[in-house]
Amino acid sequence: MKFRTLTLATASLLAAAAPASLNAAKPVLGTWGYDQTAMNSSVKPGDDFWAYVNGNWANRTQIPADRASVGSFINLAEGAERDVRQIAEGFTNAPKRDLLGQQIGDYYSSFLDEARIEQLGTAPLKPYLSKIEAAKTRDQLVRLFMTPGYANPIGIGINPNPKDPTHYSVSATQSTLGLPNRDYYLSDSPKMAAYRAAYRDYIVKIEKLAGLGGGEAVADRIIALETALSQAQWSAADRRDIDKTYNPMSRAQVAALAPQFNWDVSLAQRGLGNATQVIVREPSAIAGAGKILAETPLSTWREWLAFRFVSDHADVLPKAISDANFEFYSKTLTGVEQQRDRWKRAVAATNGALGEGVGSIYAKTHFPAESERQMTELIANLRQAYQERISSNSWMDEATRKAALEKLAAFDPRIGHPVKYIDYSPLKVVKGDALGNDLRAADFRWQLQLKRYPKPVDRTLWGMTPQTVNAYNGGLENKIVFPAGILQAPYFDPKADAAVNYGSIGSIIGHEITHGFDDQGRKIDASGALKDWWTAEDAKRFEAQSETFGAQYAKYEAAPGAFVNPKLTMGENLADLAGLQIAYDAYHRSLGGKPAPVIDGLTGDQRFFLGFAQGWRSKERDDAIKSQVASDPHTPSRFRVIGPVRNLDAWYAAFGIGPGSKFYIAPEQRVRIW
Repeated sequence: MKFRTLTLATASLLAAAAPASLNAAKPVLGTWGYDQTAMNSSVKPGDDFWAYVNGNWANRTQIPADRASVGSFINLAEGAERDVRQIAEGFTNAPKRDLLGQQIGDYYSSFLDEARIEQLGTAPLKPYLSKIEAAKTRDQLVRLFMTPGYANPIGIGINPNPKDPTHYSVSATQSTLGLPNRDYYLSDSPKMAAYRAAYRDYIVKIEKLAGLGGGEAVADRIIALETALSQAQWSAADRRDIDKTYNPMSRAQVAALAPQFNWDVSLAQRGLGNATQVIVREPSAIAGAGKILAETPLSTWREWLAFRFVSDHADVLPKAISDANFEFYSKTLTGVEQQRDRWKRAVAATNGALGEGVGSIYAKTHFPAESERQMTELIANLRQAYQERISSNSWMDEATRKAALEKLAAFDPRIGHPVKYIDYSPLKVVKGDALGNDLRAADFRWQLQLKRYPKPVDRTLWGMTPQTVNAYNGGLENKIVFPAGILQAPYFDPKADAAVNYGSIGSIIGHEITHGFDDQGRKIDASGALKDWWTAEDAKRFEAQSETFGAQYAKYEAAPGAFVNPKLTMGENLADLAGLQIAYDAYHRSLGGKPAPVIDGLTGDQRFFLGFAQGWRSKERDDAIKSQVASDPHTPSRFRVIGPVRNLDAWYAAFGIGPGSKFYIAPEQRVRIW
């Protein structure tokens, strides 16, 4: 999320977020913003705070057959789905509609028109598969790799330059494979071996359904190719390290690193023929992919490309292909039992193609001005609390402290929706051409990036749509973004008790600010540039505390046999911890020196922590958790609650938690960073 200098507005914030009893209307949840029926009071808060707050909800809640999980985020996302469906269906057969309305309506209805997709069968694939079959030289193959809509062993993109974030740069990175990450290919665990066997069966099925003519031998060659690529690739944890992934190279240097990709051809095909520098994120992986490109027969690469093309576009192909894709990627890998309704997938596809266009309509109806006003005040209070924390930090020397305060002041917050929206007018949407629409949307997304290079970075641009239920820190742009989609209960409710709002959206605001000071964000200065602004002594103290914190997370077993990887999740875990601490401080600032009211026998501090844990109400399938632990930098929800609270003194005091509790940590062993 992105941040701007704001004036403190404690008094008006307190009035806006007063207890429900003082408001004209009641909150969405309960009488003051928390669903007390969710609580399992038979669990002691110190033994499992997540279960104490959410246990009854978890016991009575079933995960829908078409989902890998259910919970607060999912509930809001489903609400946003219904809202977008209403927008799209309103344009589907509207007699009068502007260009954007035509694009939204026809994209959605074309995806939804299964009868038309079945009627066309695999015929729409033929021109694309023919291009793959016609690739008889390595350079011809490379041109396809660099064409939007086709798979590639490396990716070439456009991003802000980490050393000069005011300008865009060209980057090269290892690309995604058919399985989620390299561990799925290289691990010798029985579970991973079973996934590989299921993947082989899936390839065989796709080959047959798409009429590609391949069989088990083709599947074996494809898996062998991807296994070789995975051996060269970097781990997810290493890819988080911004120092390791900043490797600027001249055209000559990148050509020497991986000459097999013929960078003149590669860059020209991407419209980047004039680029003089490429920032290589994983040099050894790019070099390894180049060697594999040269050593693998072109016929195998064509087989891989054809399979991936069909698999990657399965949702807009006949039902048998789409179902096969679901059976493997959702049912086998994450345990989802049932394919999502077609309209829900149509909404997701339309959001992917025309997201900000849809969002411009969504925001007018679903983001009131009052929410923006109150969020602005909340963010101001969080910023002030953070400033005080940094100013009084005991382990930080003055040079580092000064730089940290400068960075905090430079944060730019964006709330609800962008100040300007993407112009989708160049995107051609043809009713009844679902596959064509999908590929034209992919090309449009790339052309949009291409138009920005090598111009200065436009910091008003968003990386999420207004209807997205999420938030983010823009890193090199030094901004934090809170889309309208997440600014709803249980995360934010203008009618809820202040303690609940600070515990929920307040901790999220603090989380996103902290990404500017986590293990990677701390390497970026106030201007957004990659720069070490820490003294060596402060860096050592920070890293020592981080290691201690990581050791706690390494013991968390999120699903049978699946332990949290602290190196992969460190940034998110640090943001969770500091975000909660800063939100707590900001809540007490909002009280203006007055004691918090007691509501339903609960103190303000208790309600704060209840609101925090309620936001992480989630229930996941074991396979989904195992997949998350293997590749996602976010810790599973239960430990996003337990991990931070057990390091905060205020939590112990609020619930009377002592040494006999399961998750008790002695005061001198609690991690205190920000």
